[in-house]
Order: sequence, then structure tokens, then C-alpha cells
Amino acid sequence: MSDIPFDLDFTCEYAAIEQVATGLRRIVARNPSKFGFKGTGTYIVGEGRVAVIDAGPEIPEHIGAILDALSGEEITHQLITHTHLDHSPASRAVKEATGAPIYGFGPHGAGRFEIGAVVESGGDMEFTPDEKISHGDIIEGDGWSFECVHTPGHTSNHICFAWREAAALFTGDHVMGWSTTVVSPPDGDMAAYMASLNLLLDRSDALYYPTHGGAITDPQSFVRALIAHRQAREVQIMECLSRGVGRIKDMVDEMYVGLDPALIQPARRSVFAHIIAMTERGDIACEGELKADALFQKA
Repeated sequence: MSDIPFDLDFTCEYAAIEQVATGLRRIVARNPSKFGFKGTGTYIVGEGRVAVIDAGPEIPEHIGAILDALSGEEITHQLITHTHLDHSPASRAVKEATGAPIYGFGPHGAGRFEIGAVVESGGDMEFTPDEKISHGDIIEGDGWSFECVHTPGHTSNHICFAWREAAALFTGDHVMGWSTTVVSPPDGDMAAYMASLNLLLDRSDALYYPTHGGAITDPQSFVRALIAHRQAREVQIMECLSRGVGRIKDMVDEMYVGLDPALIQPARRSVFAHIIAMTERGDIACEGELKADALFQKA
């Protein structure tokens, strides 16, 4: 497999505000996990009249930390990268306390509803933005502004926010410095994810701030490594099919040797996402209905 320069050295103090850069602060929620690293990092851009990016999970300690840290300041915008439960729910409590409007692409599954997809239950199904945003929109505040970059793949409603004054991109879960991104169908879409990675290669952002973990300081090289990693997974899948290994559960046993048992199901979902994309391209054929437990073969 390709070599991705992951950084696992990130440290934080929960419920404490940290100065990350000029005009940028962060508060990390106490929700560490195998999928969220040390926890959700809520970013605060500006001073006095500020934007909050990914208010985070509905944890009273975290919500209280945001409100306490910004006491005496005004939250003029809440920007949500996507609607998983560790990113968006706290925005409602922050809005209730401050009146700060919520900006997002749309409800969980927006971008998939129109084709009749039923999305997974792990999303924030109560999320409805006050202001719907789309690719290319500009959001302006007091001394700061953002360009909205629609990056579907992890979820269909995933948005990155390009902080124009700092040449930095808040990447949510689309690109993270500590791990690859989970892409789980039906809302997760590998073809869309790869297209969204390639979209970033056409940009000139100098720095990425993911919602989990630390900054990515060489974003172009990092994105190329992520693309190479995904391409290598497809090669592995084709090699499995060449040997007659046509079930996803058996592919994962070969492709992810020594994998933590807790990560086996997510790995199967990721391989399924690859297979859906490869089937749509005509590289793979499916016996019967295209589903995770189907038998696959080379086309």
C-alpha cells in the first residue's frame, strides 16, 4: 500500500480554548474514538464577531466551553462541514443560547435524496440549516471570509470552508491528518470522494485544518498520497477477483491483515464503496443485485 504521512502526535486539553494561529482558536470536545481520533475540534475564526466551524457533539461540557470562551463576543455564523453526530448537533444549543444562525449544505443525505437513497442512521437527522450553502458561495464576516467548497464522498452534504484571508481550508472529515476517511454507502460515495480529492488538487490552499487532529502543512502532497492509497485498494480488489475471491468479507480478510476487530465492518463498507464505483465504471460485474454480500467478479 501507498505511504501516507499521518501525524498521530496531536495533543489537546478538553473543554479549553487554544490559540491555533492568528485569528484562529479551537476547543476540542471530550469525544475521542477510533473514528474521531482525540475528539471534535471546534474552530473559532475572528475576534469579537466570530464564526464557529463544526460546533460538535451534543455534550454539555463542550457546549458550555464554547459559550464560556466566547462570552463577550458575538457568534455571527455557525458553519457546519457535514451532519455526522460529532459535528453538527451542538449548533442547535449554541443557536438557542446566542441566536447564531447555522450554515450548511442541507439536511443529512442532501445530495442523495433526489435519487431515492436511504442514508444511514448515524447522521444528525434533526439538522436543518438556517442558510443553505452550495459550491462557490462566499460567506463574509467581520474581517474574515470563506469560500464554500462542496466535497461529497464522506457524506453527500460535506462542505469544506476556504478561509480566504489565511489561504487555509477547513476540511472537516474530507481530509484528515491522522487517518483515511470513512466512506460508507449509501450516503458515502467513493467515486464522489475521489472526484472531491482531485478537486482539491486544483486549488492553492496552503494549509488544511481538519476537524479531527492537527493541521496538514503540505496539503497537495498529502492529497496525492490519499489518492494513491485509494488507487492501491482498487488494485488489491482486482487481484482478489483474479484469484476468485469474490466476497467482500473474504477480500477484507486478505487486504487488512491484523485489523482491529472493531474496524472490520467499516473496512467492509469501504471496500463496498470501492466496488460500487468500480462496478459503475464497468471494471467489475456483480452476480444479482449490487449489495454488500453479493458475489463479484472481473467484468
